[in-house]
Amino acid sequence: MAHSLKTTPLHPKFGVAVHGVDLREVTASHLYPDIRALFEEHSALLFTGQDLDPDSHTRLAELFGPLENRSAMSQGRDVAFEVSPVSNETDDGVAAADSLHVLNLQGNMLWHTDSTFLPLPALVNILTARVVPSSGGATELASTRIGWAEMPDDMRARLKDAIIWHRLSNSRAEISAELANLPAMTRWPDRPWRAIWPNPVNGRDSLLIASHSFAVEGMGHDEGRRLIAEAIAFCTRPENVYSHQWQVGDVLIWDERATLHRGRPWPYEEARTLMSICSSVRDSDGLAAVRIV
Repeated sequence: MAHSLKTTPLHPKFGVAVHGVDLREVTASHLYPDIRALFEEHSALLFTGQDLDPDSHTRLAELFGPLENRSAMSQGRDVAFEVSPVSNETDDGVAAADSLHVLNLQGNMLWHTDSTFLPLPALVNILTARVVPSSGGATELASTRIGWAEMPDDMRARLKDAIIWHRLSNSRAEISAELANLPAMTRWPDRPWRAIWPNPVNGRDSLLIASHSFAVEGMGHDEGRRLIAEAIAFCTRPENVYSHQWQVGDVLIWDERATLHRGRPWPYEEARTLMSICSSVRDSDGLAAVRIV
């Protein structure tokens, strides 16, 4: 059971650091059930001092669900899966601060949930640090389960039965119009999801929202965008945010159904490389509760 693992809180309201686990040793029957129980209960897990190579990283992600392979999704054919770098390092060295590559990384500095613009949203992101800068570059998390539970009644009433539309280029347009118009940002059709996602294990509701969110069905453009902004701001009040300053070997795992996250700036002349795998939700993760039939 989950209590067999030693944990300490990351934040008073959500998240735990898990101690004494080598993630390379996790299998479906060994440690994963305990980790999954902690994941369902606490929404964010930190493991320090890890050494996840691409194969180990991939095996761990496969335990949570199907690997998210955006290249295969967009092309409609089999494309070999690769672990995704979140990095300003390129084959030509560190990318310029004003490059589209770095501007896209800055899009991740808006509060978001991964993959809400895809046919299947993400269940989990498993992120590990390979290269860290001398300062900055934190990843911040906020619980939309806590945000929903603490939200004022009038805001809850407007969101409770809402359908929210998501578009990748919406978040990128906040950074750069040129970035937002790239084919990689516009290839996905607009995607609607119900706003409230009940956890199928413990029944606790969370709010599914992101910087990709651009409209609330049935509301006018300005009214819907204002509500989205107000809800994100409420969920991410400073006292409800966990900020993680990376060390090489750290692994953060969070529940995309119940967590907003964002990156923070760093000196862009310095390299910063994290490696990320998202796994997609399955029916057993409560997909039917948010899917629009």
